[in-house]
Amino acid sequence: MLNFIKEKFTSFYKANKHIAPLAVLRIAFGGIMFVSVVRFLAKGWVAAFYIKPKFHFTFYGFDWVKPFGATGMYVLFALLLITSIMVTIGLFYRAAITAFFLCFTYVELIDKTTYLNHYYLISVFSFLMIWVPANRYFSADVWRKPGLAVTYVQAWAINIFKLQLVLVYLFAGVSKLNYDWLIAAMPLRIWLPASSHLPLIGGLVTHLWVAYAFSWFGALFDLFIGFLLLNAKTRKPAYGLVIIFHLFTAWFFKIGMFPYIMIMVTIVFFSEKTHIKIIDFLRKIFSLANIHPSKKTTDPVYKTIAPKLIFVVLILHFIIQILLPFRYLLYPGKLYWTEEGYRFSWRVMLMEKGGTAFFYVKDPQTGKKDEIINSQYLTAFQESQMSTQPDMILQFAHILAHEFQKKGIKNPIVTAQSYVTLNGSGSRLYIDTSVNLANEHDTFGHKKWILPFNEN
Repeated sequence: MLNFIKEKFTSFYKANKHIAPLAVLRIAFGGIMFVSVVRFLAKGWVAAFYIKPKFHFTFYGFDWVKPFGATGMYVLFALLLITSIMVTIGLFYRAAITAFFLCFTYVELIDKTTYLNHYYLISVFSFLMIWVPANRYFSADVWRKPGLAVTYVQAWAINIFKLQLVLVYLFAGVSKLNYDWLIAAMPLRIWLPASSHLPLIGGLVTHLWVAYAFSWFGALFDLFIGFLLLNAKTRKPAYGLVIIFHLFTAWFFKIGMFPYIMIMVTIVFFSEKTHIKIIDFLRKIFSLANIHPSKKTTDPVYKTIAPKLIFVVLILHFIIQILLPFRYLLYPGKLYWTEEGYRFSWRVMLMEKGGTAFFYVKDPQTGKKDEIINSQYLTAFQESQMSTQPDMILQFAHILAHEFQKKGIKNPIVTAQSYVTLNGSGSRLYIDTSVNLANEHDTFGHKKWILPFNEN
């Protein structure tokens, strides 16, 4: 048994593998990031999300992360644009991917109202790419310094991305094994009829059985697609399913770049022969035959720098990746209601949640009570996101307390009256209206002022 485990570990971690999959992944990731940043700029989201808002909802422990102002934010996105190009072509790769990771993650941490699973995936992927020599083959760095060229790397440099993607899909599948998704077909039975205007299949998606078919197929797809991609015999049809599945989700649900990112990065599962063909094709298309030619008299193997450090970093990374999605078990109540332990756990498209929140600020000395007009403090998007997420409700209460303190009111009492509906359950009171939220602290602990979800 020990010999079997040792052999498997050696195969996964230490065996020499052709570097071509790593080079293709670099090109695919950098290219899709370039498109994503251009799209973000073109839609005016830099101003809408980071410049226009008066206040931002930071993540717990990251209150120091602030937007840089209009000029600073556009400079930051210019850096993302430039570094994405540099990653794609492999120019000063280590500096470029590190800068991209730092800039992108900083932007992501400014305001949790913009949190999306694929933003988190981008940060995770760019972090992993810092540690691999993706510029040592078919890159501008090799063109600059031919001595950098290598043909083989240890298998871990490629397999960590496969493992990460398997975990993403697997946890997305496991999270769908619940009553709402499988038995009630929620929230798809709410979302699909909204696509009834689509040609050919518009009339079909209004049927209840279609919502159940989509729900069950989605769960099975996420649970097994990673393993099907790992298997050489099922890899091609599995990748075909990846393309079809993600294009359909992009068509139906308008969820941004996530489907296209998954289509691009899952190419890493293919064999080295496939990636060599892709690179040879790119050589011919762009007349780049001189960048690390296919035929060499020697086949140098990349010597990992600081292998023990990298091993420790990767072990810690994947321990966190495996444990983080299960942290919701530490909290009481319905996960989709409280959202405690919801983020950073690959829970994709699992709930339809809407609500309205009314805030009141009371002067404890005079007894005067003011009802807050949320739009005076928040953008429409921030208000809609805040109204259904307890930690953001608490943050907004603290913002209000601080603003009224500046007006001369000592120890203002801030209460909220919030009504939320979850997966068509009907609107119900969400927050304990008797609690002074100004005195509550945001921690990793359970928020006792969230009213329990009554199934009836």
